[in-house]
Amino acid sequence: MSRRVEGVLPLWLDRPDEEALDIALEVEQAGLGTLWIGEMATFDAVALATAIGHRAPGLRLKIGPLAVGVRSPVSIALAASSVAALTGSEVGLALGASSPVIVSGWHDRDWAHSALRMRETVDCLREILAGEPSNYDGRHVRAHGFRLRHPQPETRIAVAAFGPAMTRVAARHADEVVLNLVPPERVGAVRATVDIEAAAAGRTAPDLAVWVPVALEPGDEAREQLGAQLAAYLGAPGYGEMFSALGFSELVGRARQGARRSELARSMPFELLEQIGAVGTIEDVVARISAYHDAGADVVGVVPSTAEDPGGRRVLRAVSEAFEQQLPAISSSQELAS
Repeated sequence: MSRRVEGVLPLWLDRPDEEALDIALEVEQAGLGTLWIGEMATFDAVALATAIGHRAPGLRLKIGPLAVGVRSPVSIALAASSVAALTGSEVGLALGASSPVIVSGWHDRDWAHSALRMRETVDCLREILAGEPSNYDGRHVRAHGFRLRHPQPETRIAVAAFGPAMTRVAARHADEVVLNLVPPERVGAVRATVDIEAAAAGRTAPDLAVWVPVALEPGDEAREQLGAQLAAYLGAPGYGEMFSALGFSELVGRARQGARRSELARSMPFELLEQIGAVGTIEDVVARISAYHDAGADVVGVVPSTAEDPGGRRVLRAVSEAFEQQLPAISSSQELAS
């Protein structure tokens, strides 16, 4: 098992949208080497990845998770090919089911059958990325007659997994499985499932990545920032059940009954932030990231708090320096990968 640390673009709702570019540059200058670029209600992820590729050349980019209920395999393949061709960056893809609010509410698309849709999307996408003409007929995904002008056969595909059905698809079809806002114990359970499912499919188990919010000695502003972002996930399918199992069912119930996110953020217990993040002194943060690695994560994606640390400069550099000194295996893995 490799032990790597990568950067994750947080897209905090309380910060200027343009800070995304500053964070990307800090990730590159800290030497983390790879940046995950998700999508919320700010920038289109593909456009942002292109801007970042020019701002921080040489940084490996992982675009997504992109919602498979919103984007077709053709549009996803075009996204990866376009960013790679326009920036010269190494580009990977991350795919996810997203949520009913985004897929059905924002985009008026069907959110149901997300695990089967994911499997079909990955299968169809691999054909297109390899440069073959699309000829795919699935139950939910169909594509015919398209050929990518700039094939990207080496593109790695990550799948965001939460429930058992999506985890099974990810283990059997993806190059990497990604989790978000989970404690180390959840990582250990998913690692075991992924290994079993991959073995049953006769393939090498994919890497396992986990995104972890990180804040060094957070004050009131940083805690509020972390709580506000977490509040958006409290009522989401899968997340709500996990937070309830951690002992926060009352908070989840309020979220699902329509409580305002600002109200939920103000009452967010710091204990919940501690369970799904790495917060405190640098020693606390290093120990927590190590706990995720020890639980089975190949990659820990650092989501830097920026409320009290613009651009995440302090936390990104502190984490990079700490792991370079304390976990040489991580640095060696990154050097080999580059």
